[in-house]
Amino acid sequence: MLTIDKLNHYYGESHTLWDLDLEVPVGQCTCVIGRNGVGKTTLMKAIMGEEPVVSGSIRYADGVELTRKRIEERPRLGIGYVPQGRQIFPLLSVEENLRTGLAARRDGKRSIPERVFELFPVLAEMRHRRGGDLSGGQQQQLAIGRALVIEPRLLILDEPGEGIQPNIVSLIGGVIRKLIADDGLTVLLVEQKLPFARKYADRFAIMDRGRPVAKGVIDELSDALIREHLTV
Repeated sequence: MLTIDKLNHYYGESHTLWDLDLEVPVGQCTCVIGRNGVGKTTLMKAIMGEEPVVSGSIRYADGVELTRKRIEERPRLGIGYVPQGRQIFPLLSVEENLRTGLAARRDGKRSIPERVFELFPVLAEMRHRRGGDLSGGQQQQLAIGRALVIEPRLLILDEPGEGIQPNIVSLIGGVIRKLIADDGLTVLLVEQKLPFARKYADRFAIMDRGRPVAKGVIDELSDALIREHLTV
């Protein structure tokens, strides 16, 4: 679904992504983990076109080279993105927030898919409430729902469990697995919580200093790797 090859990115003179290689298989959840500041969010922004890359390739689906696509084109290719911090519109209602995602649909459909409300019933219950009045967990469900209105093929989630109560974190994990099993969705996930990664991801990639230093199926995420690359 997504193949990243020798990707390089700089912030000024700081080299943040170093010849980064990553494979995101179709119909699976790949979790990128690592200490703070190793380039995880920068990688997600580079995929979405929010950060320019100096060199390298990001090939999507049937060989589409994303680095040649404008930022507004990438959602129309079927890539849903939930950034760190959610970034909902606090003064818009839940329904209005969801409708902002419809502009990126390829088929021109202008109604919110019922699937969104099936996955997150609270959004139907609160559809007329302002986004800023929701709890953190409800806002995260709204942010994910907004990404799902385009009915994406690839969903990118940057720390969806950050600052959220455990029951909502579990709900989000269940939704990820349901979307993969029922809809064939591919998920690329950034997550700091190892129990979440081990429970809901299929594959992992540990990043350090701007590149993956260990990859594999989730059962290979050993305590030894955690001690070496993730323990502070």
